[in-house]
Amino acid sequence: MIEKGKILIVDDDKQVLRTLEFLLETEFNQVTTLNNPNQILSLVRSEEFDVILLDMNFSKGQNTGNEGFYWLDRILKIDSDSIIILITAYGDVELAVRAMREGATDFILKPFDNNKLIATIKSALSLRKSKNEIRKLKQKQQIIAGDFEKQNSLFKGKSLAMESVYAAIRKVAKTDANVLLLGENGTGKEVVAREIHRLSVRADEAFIHVDLGAVSNSLFESELFGHKKGAFTDAKADRAGRFEIASGGTLFLDEIGNIPLPLQAKLLSALQSREVIPVGSNTPVRFDVRLISATNKSIESMIKESIFREDLYYRINTIIIDIPPLRDRKEDIIPMADHFLAQFCRKYEKPNLKFNKNSYDQIQKHSWPGNVRELQHTIEKAVIMCDSSIIAPNDLMLKASEVAIIDSNPLTLDEMEKRAITKALRNNNGVLSFAAKELGIARQTLYNKMSKYGL
Repeated sequence: MIEKGKILIVDDDKQVLRTLEFLLETEFNQVTTLNNPNQILSLVRSEEFDVILLDMNFSKGQNTGNEGFYWLDRILKIDSDSIIILITAYGDVELAVRAMREGATDFILKPFDNNKLIATIKSALSLRKSKNEIRKLKQKQQIIAGDFEKQNSLFKGKSLAMESVYAAIRKVAKTDANVLLLGENGTGKEVVAREIHRLSVRADEAFIHVDLGAVSNSLFESELFGHKKGAFTDAKADRAGRFEIASGGTLFLDEIGNIPLPLQAKLLSALQSREVIPVGSNTPVRFDVRLISATNKSIESMIKESIFREDLYYRINTIIIDIPPLRDRKEDIIPMADHFLAQFCRKYEKPNLKFNKNSYDQIQKHSWPGNVRELQHTIEKAVIMCDSSIIAPNDLMLKASEVAIIDSNPLTLDEMEKRAITKALRNNNGVLSFAAKELGIARQTLYNKMSKYGL
């Protein structure tokens, strides 16, 4: 079976070219030969070859290989991922080592062993395919990352309530100080964390998000610190923990208020020593992360109740950023709704959708107990369900009982949270996993909160 692959052979000996062409055209679907090296550059600029076989000596009496190294360098400047196999009649170990060091993939000698030559080219072809796949994957990741940034970028409203947040983000992003983000569910704590990372000197490194509310106590150490093969029943291979993976970048510990006391001590120890010990190992692993934590709980109240360590609290809160709920930034609601409308119109290819006046009124008057997340999901559902060019109030699917101007007696945090959970459960017909996804929390966290509020 002929293997797909474009092979270029460059040699000044026409007999060698004819022999190689005859041999390789039965193995690969395209073989191109060239006996003048001066034509190499124009050819590789106009066509993409999977493997290039390049002679090292073109002038009579030359056996230094310098000509081959010259053309090797010129080709790699055009395509640094080129797979180049150098060929020569002069066997020299030092020459082979230099060839590999300067970018050649392999090195073969004349006269050729046909089977070895074909095997070498096939191996080189596999390498080329792998490089292409990696390049496409990186490009895809860049596109996905770009789309994610667009969809999850921090909305910079004009409300006074957010000015201090923006100022704090700009100041803290330039440092490596630990940051604690406080705020109700749905206020955008993860988006703020990503914005801090994006503006930091670590922006080109990893941003690793860990939802501590979704990590069971038994897997806490394995998830954050890693484990060695055989450390426990399901440990079938070594696994790096999130601290190690995030090293050099930012580690975002969401729902940090959910960690039980015994695990808080282990987390504190890791943060103090800047190293972790994987489960099943005695060897510490150093890490270098910028730590951002977040919670919707009152950590100070938890400290008074002796359910959160005060020393851990001071370790994670070099800088505290308190993100206001949407009800405290009412002037941002309509601009933010327009922002989400434009975003979802692009996503669902409905470019001409607009809100009518009644829709704007309803959006402005709604209490938004689920904050920015609820607004975002409401607009997305409206864009999906709307059958005309105008989004009417009924497209928003907001309950009349929930649309009211916020009065002078704002709800408590617990009351707001209970309402958000009740609404999410109703929206998802009581299915906990779907409701948890809408709220942006783990299923177990939702179950715990339902028990707390008697739902």
